[in-house]
Amino acid sequence: MIYYGKQSVNESDIEAVISVLRSDFLTQGPKIEQFEQRVAEYCGAKYAVAVTNATSALHIACKAANLSHGDTLWTSPITFVASANCGRYCGAKVDFVDIDDNTYDMSADELEKKLAAGSSPKIVVPVHLCGQSCDMEKINALAKKYGFAVIEDASHALGATYKDTRIGSCTFSDMTVFSFHPVKIITTGEGGMVLTNNKALYEKLTLYRSHGITRNPEKMTKPSDGPWYYQQIELGYNYRMTDIQAALGWSQMDRLDTFVARRHQLAQRYDELLAALPLRTPKQNPDTNSSWHIYVVRMDKNHTKKSKQQIFEEMKARGVQLNLHYIPVHLQPYYQALGFKAGDFPVSERYYEEAFTLPLYYNLTDAQQDEIVGALKEVLS
Repeated sequence: MIYYGKQSVNESDIEAVISVLRSDFLTQGPKIEQFEQRVAEYCGAKYAVAVTNATSALHIACKAANLSHGDTLWTSPITFVASANCGRYCGAKVDFVDIDDNTYDMSADELEKKLAAGSSPKIVVPVHLCGQSCDMEKINALAKKYGFAVIEDASHALGATYKDTRIGSCTFSDMTVFSFHPVKIITTGEGGMVLTNNKALYEKLTLYRSHGITRNPEKMTKPSDGPWYYQQIELGYNYRMTDIQAALGWSQMDRLDTFVARRHQLAQRYDELLAALPLRTPKQNPDTNSSWHIYVVRMDKNHTKKSKQQIFEEMKARGVQLNLHYIPVHLQPYYQALGFKAGDFPVSERYYEEAFTLPLYYNLTDAQQDEIVGALKEVLS
């Protein structure tokens, strides 16, 4: 079976993990900070906070931005549910902004229309779907005009750039979130990170990551009782990454640019190999350089007699696992119970009807890619 995504772990990665297992610290040790510094330096951000996964990263980013009851968070309907759920964790309302029909990212034009109509979110979470950046310059300008915070959900986009700046630099946002799940660009097994250039946000993020506890005397309400002393000054969480995970991520950073370069090669080959099929291949904004986390195609329903379910089943029978990124969040039962319904975001709903994800990962060979395209030709004929 050719799976849609797969990690690449080499001997250097294994040795990095073994070295931690032989060390004094399995958690709360030096590898965490080393990994954070390495990602921050790569992206060009001042601060980074490693956590258990991108979902917890989104949660503490919202907390650091003071999202609470009575506030509203906006995100894209075409994303994993965590991009919206992070708002609900904070007691906030959630709403959506429809996608651009070419990039599948949140439409900056639709965002502008919605803001001009009088709505006012506390936070906007643009999602860099597939690894391609949203129009962050325009979103940033709107944030300044209307006074909302911007948290980039860059779970797909480590190694990508926008207007010659690396995603994660927070040039156009308050914070950026990455995911290190095994199918992402690099992996720590499970894991995530928040980057920011704002020291106050950084201090809040580190506090929320670890139970709301501080050992800093300057933040305590009274003098310390002794070297053992700590205070809980906020309601925080246990979202700490382990040194084992951080060591794997630190090692994987050695190959990040190599990973992204190979994904570019595979995406270009797909563009060429699929040109004659009744499929719509991805379009790239010239201001962006995607990390190509996933490669999404869309069915031409006027020239394809089979349903998407038939295509999935017949491809699986030929040894190829397809996937779908994503079911529109507003169509999930939880969000429909909050009042959302079919028809609310038509571009996203049309995307869902037509889209599916082809296998794309670093170790995918040209021969396997040829096999995938050959199977597609058979299924779509």
